[in-house]
Amino acid sequence: MNQLNYRHLYYFYMTAKLGSIASAAKAMHVTPQTVSGLLTTFESQCNQQLFDRSGKRLQLNTLGKQVYQHAQEIFKKGNQLTEMLSAGTEHAISHYTVGLTDAIPKVLAYDFMHQTMLSNPKVRFVFKEGLFDDLLSEMAVNRIDIVLADRGVAPGAAVSAVSQSLGTSAVSFFASPGIASKLKATFPESLNQTPMLMPGVRSGIAYGLSAWLEDRQLFPLQIAEFDDSALLKLFGAEGFGVFCAPSCIARHVEQQYQVKWIGQADTLQEQFFALTRHNQRDNVIARQVIEQATSLLAKEHF
Repeated sequence: MNQLNYRHLYYFYMTAKLGSIASAAKAMHVTPQTVSGLLTTFESQCNQQLFDRSGKRLQLNTLGKQVYQHAQEIFKKGNQLTEMLSAGTEHAISHYTVGLTDAIPKVLAYDFMHQTMLSNPKVRFVFKEGLFDDLLSEMAVNRIDIVLADRGVAPGAAVSAVSQSLGTSAVSFFASPGIASKLKATFPESLNQTPMLMPGVRSGIAYGLSAWLEDRQLFPLQIAEFDDSALLKLFGAEGFGVFCAPSCIARHVEQQYQVKWIGQADTLQEQFFALTRHNQRDNVIARQVIEQATSLLAKEHF
């Protein structure tokens, strides 16, 4: 298949979406024979069948599902381009997909995003949570517009992206009220031999926290490790041990999880980044998100 015929792809896409040649023909105001003929031509160009046929019903096979996913993205982007050109402005964006790594606290993601959402009521925002590398891979194929993460793209990474630093936050330590009351007065020395819940190695703060503890000759009992920051806080709230979170959300952590603040590590800083494709870094929504997040992290929070 030397060159993709987008007309043939569109007929395939509509047939797969609607489930039958007759339905696709009716939606596109053409005859079933036209749809059937172009489908046959498209499959011939692909050198493989894309449907399993059962009477008049068509079921996508494994390859067909992969082709359909790509077709969805192609025609979604085409619709967005049409809307933008019709409006004559970049404000005509209809969908905007935000990727969140597990290490980004949900309340912080809300703080970063809610003002932008209010400013763009006609935009449908889609939030996807996942692993850092998985989100970057999706962004590389235009399935995600921006990724909010606790680390930037490493130099020489296979995925080409722009890392925009949003700012930093000191790190605070928390525990259930009974544990916190015993530790607060002598923090940070009180962390020594105290049960502690650690962030997973995929977290941007994991190595920094270990180094901070080692520098102070503190050796807590590391009883569990979590990639999901929300799950870590839930275990901490139930008294399993001390945990840390960005100081910028300290009051929220106390209120939501009914825990108490023990102390703050001023020299331990958690960083936050916005990652975009090179051609999206000046997008109006990306600019709004970055400006809002940068402003929030620049303020004193605790």
